[in-house]
Amino acid sequence: MRFPRRTALCFMIMVVHSSQATLNLNLESVVHPLILREHGLAEEDPLRQKRAVATNSAAAEEHTVDTEIGFENTSFLEPPKAHLNSLSFPLQGNSAGQATHILSVAVTTVCRPSGNEIWCSGETGYKWPQEKCLHSITCPEHDSSLTGHRCSCLKGLPSKGPFCQLQGADVTLRMSVRLDVGFQEELRNSSSALYRSYKTDLETAFRKGYSILPGFKLVTVTEFRPGSVVVDYEIKTMTPSLELMHRANEQVGKNLNHTYKVDDNSFHVVNNNETKLFAEPKTILEGDTVTVVCENEILSTNVSWYDVKMGSKIQNSSRFSVNTSVLNNMTSVSHLIIYNVTRGDAGEYICKLTLDIFEYWAKIKIDVKPMHISAKEETKVMCDNNPVFLNCCSVTNVSWSAIEWKQEGKISIPGNTETDLGSSCSRYTLKADGTQCPSGSAGTTVIYTCEFTSTHGARGSKNIEVTFTSVANLTITPDPISVSEGQNFSIKCSSDVSNYDEVYWNTSAGIKIYQRFYTARRYPDKAESVLTVKTATREWNGTYRCIFRYKSSYSVVTKDVTVHPLPLETSIVVDPLEATVSCKGSHRFQCCVEEDEDYRVTFQMESIIFPAAKEVNGKQVCYKYNFKASSVPWCSQKVDVFCRFTNTANNSVQSPSMKVHLVPEENIACQDPIIGAGEPEKVVQKLCQFSDIPSSPAGPTGGILTYKCVGSQWKVKRNDCIFAPINSLLQLAKALIKSPSQDQKLPKFLKNLSISTGKVQNEVKSSPGSLGAIISILDLLSTVPNQVNSDMMKHVLSTVNVILSQPILNTWKVFQQQRTNQSSQLLDSVERFSRAFQSEGNAISSVLHPHVQMKSMVVKSGHPNIYEQSFVFSDSDLRGSVVIDTCQLEHLQPGSSVVTMAFPTIKTILAQDAQGKNFADSLVMTTTVSHNITTPFRISMTFGNSNLLNRKLQCVFWNFDLANRTGGWDSSGCYITKHYENSVSCSCDHLTSFSILMSPDSPDPGSLLKILLDIISYIGLCFSILSLAACLVVEAVVWKSVTKNRTSYMRHICIANIAASLLVADIWFIVATAIHDYYYPLNETACVAATFFIHFFYLSVFFWMLTLGLMLLYRLVFILHDTSKSIQKTIAFSLGYGCPLVISIITVAATQPQEVYMRKNACWLNWEDTKALLAFVIPALIIVVVNVTTTVVVITKILRPSIGDKPSKQEKNSLFQISKSIGVLTPLLGLTWGFGLATVFQGSNAVFHIVFTLLNAFQGLFILLFGCLWDQKVQEALLNKFSLSRWSSQHSKSTSLGSSTPVFSMSSPLSRRFNNLFGKTGTYNVSTPETTSSSFENTSSAYSLLN
Repeated sequence: MRFPRRTALCFMIMVVHSSQATLNLNLESVVHPLILREHGLAEEDPLRQKRAVATNSAAAEEHTVDTEIGFENTSFLEPPKAHLNSLSFPLQGNSAGQATHILSVAVTTVCRPSGNEIWCSGETGYKWPQEKCLHSITCPEHDSSLTGHRCSCLKGLPSKGPFCQLQGADVTLRMSVRLDVGFQEELRNSSSALYRSYKTDLETAFRKGYSILPGFKLVTVTEFRPGSVVVDYEIKTMTPSLELMHRANEQVGKNLNHTYKVDDNSFHVVNNNETKLFAEPKTILEGDTVTVVCENEILSTNVSWYDVKMGSKIQNSSRFSVNTSVLNNMTSVSHLIIYNVTRGDAGEYICKLTLDIFEYWAKIKIDVKPMHISAKEETKVMCDNNPVFLNCCSVTNVSWSAIEWKQEGKISIPGNTETDLGSSCSRYTLKADGTQCPSGSAGTTVIYTCEFTSTHGARGSKNIEVTFTSVANLTITPDPISVSEGQNFSIKCSSDVSNYDEVYWNTSAGIKIYQRFYTARRYPDKAESVLTVKTATREWNGTYRCIFRYKSSYSVVTKDVTVHPLPLETSIVVDPLEATVSCKGSHRFQCCVEEDEDYRVTFQMESIIFPAAKEVNGKQVCYKYNFKASSVPWCSQKVDVFCRFTNTANNSVQSPSMKVHLVPEENIACQDPIIGAGEPEKVVQKLCQFSDIPSSPAGPTGGILTYKCVGSQWKVKRNDCIFAPINSLLQLAKALIKSPSQDQKLPKFLKNLSISTGKVQNEVKSSPGSLGAIISILDLLSTVPNQVNSDMMKHVLSTVNVILSQPILNTWKVFQQQRTNQSSQLLDSVERFSRAFQSEGNAISSVLHPHVQMKSMVVKSGHPNIYEQSFVFSDSDLRGSVVIDTCQLEHLQPGSSVVTMAFPTIKTILAQDAQGKNFADSLVMTTTVSHNITTPFRISMTFGNSNLLNRKLQCVFWNFDLANRTGGWDSSGCYITKHYENSVSCSCDHLTSFSILMSPDSPDPGSLLKILLDIISYIGLCFSILSLAACLVVEAVVWKSVTKNRTSYMRHICIANIAASLLVADIWFIVATAIHDYYYPLNETACVAATFFIHFFYLSVFFWMLTLGLMLLYRLVFILHDTSKSIQKTIAFSLGYGCPLVISIITVAATQPQEVYMRKNACWLNWEDTKALLAFVIPALIIVVVNVTTTVVVITKILRPSIGDKPSKQEKNSLFQISKSIGVLTPLLGLTWGFGLATVFQGSNAVFHIVFTLLNAFQGLFILLFGCLWDQKVQEALLNKFSLSRWSSQHSKSTSLGSSTPVFSMSSPLSRRFNNLFGKTGTYNVSTPETTSSSFENTSSAYSLLN
């Protein structure tokens, strides 16, 4: 430095000139050469030398001049600064002919002595450029300046310029000022003249005033607001100093016209660019202590914080702390600390710093995340000293200060922690042995907690339930187990630990015991499994192991079982089964078994015991005794003989008994060395293997032969022998279901059965016994499997295909004649196999044979495909299909198998229905599901057959529980949905075997009886509708004439409503007939409506008849009681229409949701499924009974003699009244419907159908005749209405009789004809003139009701 001890003042001069001349600025006091830089040429290297700036442009140019002034004394520094601040800009230049103006002068750098050094620092808003800070020595107290900020003090001036530079980039200052003038609404409209005038004047003044700001570029007025007039405007410039902004504001006031009345104290500046705002930590978790830092280079501590969401200023509290300070006299720093932050604290926060007219603020958004820790919440640990790992990881990767593990429980088992804070995971290793979890603590649960703590204080934890299980100590039945074949035994295996994953039993050879033989049960502190064998065989001899498995730990205990050989009772074959022995004759008895063992065998008859002789024939061992009848003291007696086998364990078994009938020798008619003796017509049974049937190398023949003694010869009555290969399989099947490994043997057995059945197919067609044996084998084997694979199912269906083939169907007829249930047994067996079937993978499986077909599908999870399978049997011209929609399949467990099998020939061997009249003549299709169904399940089927015309059809299923569990067809839950010429569609709400049942029970649509009934119905309906319409017309014509008293009024109300109800019911009946074609409705909704209205209006007919009867009873019994007309009408209409409406609505609401409201073959109430018809029958029966009772009461009342009448005359009157009541009340009150009650039930005689059809169809005619035209008052009213001369005299005579005229007069020719029907002529007086007025009036009224 040239003047190291001097004080230097550097300032910047901005000049504007417009001249062709050269601008020379010569400041004598400049210490360093002046640096002249043209505006916009900042990248050129400045030179510290005097320069002349020449311009050839005539336009005004702006230049910036850096000037340096040195002072000998620091006290000289302030006066020049004060003088510069007091200047009013712009300053006019003093050179003639040159238009030069000084826009502003700003002090940028000041150098002051400090000891032996010169420290140069920037004034407010100015700092050293970064490159100068990097290559120069900074002042000591400024070394701690924040990173990223320009340094503000250097030791000495740099050797080369520039001086301190204006800090920061361009900023936009949002400012406002108030004008003390009245606000006008035009200032809101930017297109108004006033608005444009204000905007132009103000922007001009603003531009002149703020042009002195460093880096000033433009100013724009943005808005005028009321409050006097508040002007909002924006300035684009560099950050100015406070003093410079005040000077600029003063210049604005001076440059603006005084009419605007600027309030010099109302200037306000908002700057968003100077504030730096950030939060720590960057990722914020719930529970963290969050610090929001607000930095500003404006040195002020007047900082406020605001919560935008709450709309309030933040104050210091237990959760919020605000602290503001100035660091190193350079930066204002404010901290907002939020303790234990929650998700409710998330949102935007504002930091606002205020300095004089300046306001600096910034906004930050804080997101608070929940702490998620992932871990397996439950685990099991076996106390076997093997390590088990518990893992905890944080989903959010943040900086963690610690991860700790804690435990809480009845037992304490510590572990080792391995934590990797960088991966946000921790592993806890447990290694428990038997000493840490003794048997009493087995199953104890300990809660292990991993707790994460972030560096900013957030805490989160996750609990892991660890169940400790010690190695199970097993105990087993201590007593030795030694049994003989045929006996039962059980083994109990107990564990002192209740937790296990699996319990099973196996043999010492590793063969797993089939699970049906053992059970497992868990208790709170132990577990046990019991192996139960009901019938021990030699296969059960050996060592058995009870195994409890928990994870990979096995606890095993063994038990030896000794099974001593002893034949089972069912395996002992005896000969003879029954025999007739003469009292002087003899007979050989024998008992045979399949193995040669050391048995002690004796024969016993009553209390006599005989020794047996042993004879070995190949594999068969027989024990024989030759019985002589003379050795016993009795004769002519029936006795039982049996043999007893005793083994080495001294256990014994008794054979099936052999029945012996000792008879005198003269009674013997038949004699044969093999069959034995027999009386005439004697029937005996003999095992086929001991008969004269040739033996087979494949083994003994099974089954029974039945002989009958005819004359002197034994004749074969019945042959139920079983061919040796089939009999051998039958015996093996009986042994297999007792085997401990039956499930493992089953696949091979089914294969052998299929092969053997195919080989003996020709023999089976002539052997019912062999066919029955195959069915028995399938029945036995179907109880074994829990799961059937495709190969097993193919073998089963191959066997079924053989026994259902056409050649063997004749053999089935033997079973039908014997009324046995083999056909139902076969169907049940096949269903059990299909329910256990599991298809491999998700493919659709199918097995196709000529006489049985199977198709299946596995139900997939999510949205299963619709189940639709079709079957075609071209040889029998039968076809069918099954459809189950997806909404039904969604209720099944994923992985379930749906299996459908179709049988074209089994229909001929299944029994008829319960009545024995209906038979199946279509496919029988069986559909099953591998898992139990807990919700209603609907299935749709279509049966194709060319023999469906003119038949009454029924959708049925085979119910195995009917007919003493022998099975039968049942229609419950099934109904026909569509009926075409060659096919029928059915819908059922359950799964099993389905078919179509055909019945000739009721006349089919083409029968003569059905046609006759239809003709009667339609003709009767036509007459009925015309009669009812005529009745209503007559009632309307004579209404005023016949309703003059209350009783007559109510009577005709009832008659009119009866006629109207029956008329509407008949019309709906015709509608119902039109929308139903006997098989199914053409429009189901219309059919439901027709059924409802027919039900309602027919009930209304009955209830109006009931109303009429009750009205008659009331008028006769309660003579002195009187009720108003309005009350009687209310009661009548409530009873006539209200009760039927309630009954009809309840009926349809209870049955229609299940689609069992209507019949399947008519639009009428259902009877087969829900007995909905009872909703009509029961009210009708009750009303008929009530009306009959009413008739009896009325007749009884009429028969009571009137006062003053002679007995002979009274008798005649009584006879007339009885005849009148029978002729009128019976059809009127609906007693004719009683003839139709017999037609409700199936199988009713055709006579009842015809009689009911006649009476019911002509009901309207009855009402017209007996309810309307037979009434004398109606006749008189009609005569008055349509008077003729030949009726006049008769009318006069009739009316002259007054009230004493009989209720049924002979004066009318029409009445005369009706009276002649009862064999009566003349006129009868019902009451005498001596009757009291009151009594006479009521009696006449009551009798009037009869008319």
